[in-house]
Amino acid sequence: MYIPAHFAPSPATVRDLLAHPGAANLVTMTDAGLLATLVPFVYEPPGPDGGAGTDAGDGYGSLQGHLARNNPQWSYAPAGEALVIIQGPDAYISPSWYASKAEHGRVVPTWNYTTVHVYGRLVVHEDPAWLACHVRRLTGLHEDGREHPWSVDDAPAPFIGGQLRAIVGVELLITRIEAKEKHSQNRSDDDARGVAAGLCAEGLGASAAAVERVRHPR
Repeated sequence: MYIPAHFAPSPATVRDLLAHPGAANLVTMTDAGLLATLVPFVYEPPGPDGGAGTDAGDGYGSLQGHLARNNPQWSYAPAGEALVIIQGPDAYISPSWYASKAEHGRVVPTWNYTTVHVYGRLVVHEDPAWLACHVRRLTGLHEDGREHPWSVDDAPAPFIGGQLRAIVGVELLITRIEAKEKHSQNRSDDDARGVAAGLCAEGLGASAAAVERVRHPR
């Protein structure tokens, strides 16, 4: 990934994206060519010994998700590294939002975004106990804070058992991470304020907040 120094995110931003990734694209190179699936993930941080998941990895932890058993991607052994692409807020940036447009007009459109490329070795899990623990963690992550959170135990056990048999677990043991956060850091304060205001006016609050956050890091 091309990462100019002024677009390199802080370690805290990367950790936050890993901890709250939502769904991300799992990409593997196989004998059948490149395969990709959008998968919800849970981040398992490195333990005290630097390891995580089923192996020690390189001390970055792991991303744990699952695929439908009928999805052929899991059954192909990855050729080399696997990749998970995590996306943060992104948005089109209109030149009309820049204060400098009125000053000299030398402005063009661009795109603001946050992205993390997570590389590692992919491990497949078919153990029912691993899968049951995984779906409980994943569900709890996204149900937390809801007025009436749903629990796996709300469904009949035989039904849940059947659902678990229809999936396989995938775990990316992370070996390296590349991240980029482009939110108008290369613009003047006046231009950045214009971008934030324009994004807010279009209902893109997360992207507007990202512009403000990178200008005023904690």
